[in-house]
Amino acid sequence: MRLILYALLLGGALALAVVLLAWVAERRLDPLAEAHLFSDVAKAPVIETALVLGTAAIGPEGGPNRYFIYRLDAAAALWKAGKVRYLIVSGSRDAVNDEPSAMRAGLVERGVPTEVIYSDFDGWRTWDSVMRARDIYGQERVMIVSQRFHLVRALYMARNVGIDAFGFEARDVGAAYSILTELRRYPSALRAYYDVWFEAPFRDAGPKVVIGKDRAG
Repeated sequence: MRLILYALLLGGALALAVVLLAWVAERRLDPLAEAHLFSDVAKAPVIETALVLGTAAIGPEGGPNRYFIYRLDAAAALWKAGKVRYLIVSGSRDAVNDEPSAMRAGLVERGVPTEVIYSDFDGWRTWDSVMRARDIYGQERVMIVSQRFHLVRALYMARNVGIDAFGFEARDVGAAYSILTELRRYPSALRAYYDVWFEAPFRDAGPKVVIGKDRAG
């Protein structure tokens, strides 16, 4: 019984340590990104390409995903203001969801022409999207579009792998869909450090794409 008690105490202590570490990791990302974040289109720098990070078009409750809607609103606003010329919509695609195609369609509905939208179907994780923007799409300077909690993580990754990255904040969702939506940012922050420190593998399959020269699609 004593051994079981010790094991339970040790397990609880380790779990608490991981939780605290994840919290510190997430809090650390925000000040690191602050100087490179913009929420006002007028103040955003002019950068040729924006990387729009993917999410599902349909939210967990079955209706339109507000994270998705607000990211597309932000990306379209950047393009219409002449702040970006091209957009890479990066997300995952499977039998149920096709994030890049849905993002592309949503941007077209917002007045962005198809010929400036490049679809990256291998952005299964933020790390994949960032690394593919650099290595597949050849981007050394990029404007990343997402909500702030996501941007700070993406900017940490991008700026630590040699990309001169900036972030444009999409409107956040006032009330998260679920507690899991809120809590997942903490382990995701830890994963961001891991990806950078250990140069995690990413999905680098597919031909190189020259933005502005190769046909968008």
